[in-house]
Amino acid sequence: MSGDPSSEAPLRAVLPDGSVRELPPGSSAADVAASIGPGLAKAAVAAVVDGETVDLGRPLSGEVQLRLLTARDPDALPVLRHSAAHVLATAVRAIRPGAGIGFGPAIDEGFYYDFEVDEPFTPDDLATFEAEMQKVIAEDQPFERRRVTADEARELFADDPLKLERLEEFDEDEVITVYRNGPFLDLCRGPHVPSTGALAHFKLLSAAGAYWRGDERRQMLQRIYGTAFFKKPELAAHLERLEEAKKRDHRVLGKELGLFSTDQRVGAGLILWHPRGALVRMEIENYERELILRHGYQLVYTPHVMSERLFEISGHLDNFADGMFGAMEVEGARFRPKPMNCPGHIAIYQSGQHSYRDLPIRMAEFGTVYRYERSGVLHGMLRVRGFTQDDAHVFCTPEQVSGEIERLLDLVDEMLGTFGYPYTVELATRPEKALGSNEDWERAIRVLSETLDARGVAYDVDEGGGAFYGPKLDFKLIDAIGRKWQGPTVQLDFNLPERFGLEYVGEDNERHRPVMLHRVLVGSMERFVGGLIEHYAGAFPVWLAPEQVRVLPVSEQWIGSAQELVDRLREAGVRAEIDERDTLSSRIRAAEIQKVPYMAVVGEREAEGGTAAVRRRGQGRKQEVMDRQAFIDLVGRQVATRALSLAEEE
Repeated sequence: MSGDPSSEAPLRAVLPDGSVRELPPGSSAADVAASIGPGLAKAAVAAVVDGETVDLGRPLSGEVQLRLLTARDPDALPVLRHSAAHVLATAVRAIRPGAGIGFGPAIDEGFYYDFEVDEPFTPDDLATFEAEMQKVIAEDQPFERRRVTADEARELFADDPLKLERLEEFDEDEVITVYRNGPFLDLCRGPHVPSTGALAHFKLLSAAGAYWRGDERRQMLQRIYGTAFFKKPELAAHLERLEEAKKRDHRVLGKELGLFSTDQRVGAGLILWHPRGALVRMEIENYERELILRHGYQLVYTPHVMSERLFEISGHLDNFADGMFGAMEVEGARFRPKPMNCPGHIAIYQSGQHSYRDLPIRMAEFGTVYRYERSGVLHGMLRVRGFTQDDAHVFCTPEQVSGEIERLLDLVDEMLGTFGYPYTVELATRPEKALGSNEDWERAIRVLSETLDARGVAYDVDEGGGAFYGPKLDFKLIDAIGRKWQGPTVQLDFNLPERFGLEYVGEDNERHRPVMLHRVLVGSMERFVGGLIEHYAGAFPVWLAPEQVRVLPVSEQWIGSAQELVDRLREAGVRAEIDERDTLSSRIRAAEIQKVPYMAVVGEREAEGGTAAVRRRGQGRKQEVMDRQAFIDLVGRQVATRALSLAEEE
């Protein structure tokens, strides 16, 4: 960052509108705010100086590009939340003086802080810490930044082994800073809001175990999660969203609706699909097969276990070994469960010769892969060790790349629209550990960005977020309560074709290297279905619902007529069941709990008139007497059109 006060140059702050404020050397962003007006001086909470977010009180000199942050600026929220983490640590240290101090960063939804304590924190502990935090906030303690040497830092944190470990990782020329608010001192880069009084609206949410530095071989710490906002209504809205998310938890709904389970005897992170969940998955797979065949794909299947040699060639052993399961020996050869499907598709491509006339070749597979994930990060269906990808690879000429990406964008748009997902797009660039030359990467990134630009697609850039073999487009699904989920991915790859020596014969009768596109639409079937459960709150559209109609005879004497309706529905391809247990009211309640889209009640009037008293999910006791064939046709249309909403389908 520019602006070294030791230079003794006057501060020349260039503001976003191009205006310039000149102040004495060593002046701060707070001074700049004050020079503009008392209102801004009061509202400012931090500043961005030459692209770096800093405290308002940081001394500055020389010419800098400066933007003042107020509560209305999204970039100010992480600063507030980082400060909230320090207030939490201040409170914990006040109540538990011996607590070891780990890290306390801001995160997307709030903040957390890790502590080393003898026993896990309880909900009562969190309430106690919240009360102590309120005291710290009421004292309006200033956040004071101080630059120290490594020796000074070691002395300051002599009783904090976690901080001492972090200090040993610093380079000799590292700028080391500490922050103090009241009695609490922390090793921290900052920035922070000016004082603890800014933290009026916060909430501690939960506590959980977390390994130190994310390493399961290290000690278990206690992590407290919280959130903070500048305004009370924003906090209230966020807490309401969290409550709604809790109601939609796919792990709870998955059990209640009989969709899936896990079993430690089978293994952590491995999903058991129950019959009802398997029906949902089947419908998604059937739809996608229909879709991709229409878009010119060919279906293939490859083994779950492959020779390790294949992954040496692909580069997975060098670049993805930590994410792979260990090798097994068979007759002296080493095999691995596949972490990805691409090497198998490449082997199919190489099983014959190809002309430019054959390209593009589009191979698709619902391929189950296995990746090692630490047990601490496994989460229901959303983070697993074995999962099925709707994986596909396109082999094409360099001239066909843009057109194929266009086709993939159309495919993604149609797919996500079917499930009712809006989405955003991110262009992920070269990671630190990557195959291939900078030139190839730049060329691939340029092709992706130019294709998006030509279509007028807005996108963000995820610097360093690409796969090790090429840049990619990530599509983030936005669910019913505004959360983002990882969805389709399109990856452009110049490297694997080179490593495997892929070829095609060109129009000039010479051998050429094809380009390879990797793509998934749902990504992981497990994660996609888990996300759908939460998106729909378990109330699947009719076409996806495991049970589409439940037929309820009013009493035993109408069971025959009810069964006749079930038979007609099944003949029409509708998933229908009859329930003749207990009382009618208890059966209606059971269907509501199972979120069955339609109930068809059959009593004397309906049996004699060839009708059904139809109740729609979510409409309470309201019912409509319908001709049976008209009802069957209605449900059939909704299934055939894959309609999303019962109301829209009337």
